Parts: sequence; C-alpha cells; structure tokens
Amino acid sequence: MLSGRRLNLLDPSPLDVEISDIAHGLARVARWNGQTSGDHAFSVAEHSLVVEELARQLKPDLPPKWQMAVLLHDAPEYVIGDMISPFKAVIGGAYKTVEARLQAAIHLRFSLPAEIPLTIKKLAKRADIICAYYEAIELAGFAPEEANKIFGKPRPFGPNATVPTRLGLAPLPASEAQAKFLSRFEEIDALQQPGKTPRLVS
Repeated sequence: MLSGRRLNLLDPSPLDVEISDIAHGLARVARWNGQTSGDHAFSVAEHSLVVEELARQLKPDLPPKWQMAVLLHDAPEYVIGDMISPFKAVIGGAYKTVEARLQAAIHLRFSLPAEIPLTIKKLAKRADIICAYYEAIELAGFAPEEANKIFGKPRPFGPNATVPTRLGLAPLPASEAQAKFLSRFEEIDALQQPGKTPRLVS
C-alpha cells in the first residue's frame, strides 16, 4: 500500500488497513469496468458516497456508526477491484471468502462489528441498487426500460417520497473523488466522537 502497510489478502489484519489507502484505491477503481460516459471513470469512491447519501435519505435517523458502515460497503474493492456481477457469480465462493475477510478487517479497523446487522446490510443493498439504477441510465447507456428490468424501478424515497428522474451523476477526476471520500469519512468519524473536528482534506 502507498501508506507503507503490507496487507495479507488471505489473512488481513485490521492493523494494516488505512483509510488513506482505501480512499486512494477506490477513487481509481472504475464502476462498470469503465464503460461509462465522460472523460473520467465513475469510481467506486463516488459510488460509495452516493450510496451513503441515499441510505440517509431512506433512513434519516441512521446513526453515524451505520453511516460509516454504508460508506465502507465496497471498501474491499480498494485491493481486489470491482468485479462485474455476472463474473463474480461465476467465480463464486473463493472471491466471496476473500471479500468477506477484508470487509471484516476493515470494519474492525474503524470500530465497527466484523459482521454488521442484517437490517443495515439490507439498507446498504437497497441504496446500492438504487444507485446502480441511476448509474445505468445516466452513465452506462441503459434505457430506463432496460434498467427497470435489471434493477427494478426505485420506489419513492427521500424526504419528499419521490422517484427522481436523475441524480445528476458526474464522473470526477480521481484526486477529487478521493478527497470527497476522505472528507465524508472524516465528517462521519467526527459525528461518532463528540468534540472532534473533521480534518480539512486538500
């Protein structure tokens, strides 16, 4: 890792997990294998930020602890990449085992339980699917009808209980996505520790 840590992918230690490495890696991992419009890839870092925001819209009273869990829902991809779902299904068990071990180590590093509650997993999954739906129609060239068949049209959500036509997704340069991810991490971390001021991330 750029931080100098040496992470054992088969037996990861929470002590070797650094948020700077996660942010750097996720900002450079492309969603949709890079098959999105724009001058930049739509990164997993950006996807994670949108999913966390959607989760708060779905559950406005979501505690900071679980906001953090949702923000980090795809964090293992900072070292194993974002594999498209059909290929992930073919690989099966071995991939899921490595992913689960990494996720547990990441959770423990940031004071979360290794295994988060099922209700939070379901919330993150719902937000993830909503995000994927909008990524498909805004960035990946899907017609709304095709996205509806694959992901299901989102049910009304958010403070006004509506279904937005678009989220206004725009792929960012990697450095900007990295900074935004780190900034949101610091905000949530500060919410969990009263009196702590988020660091300014340049």
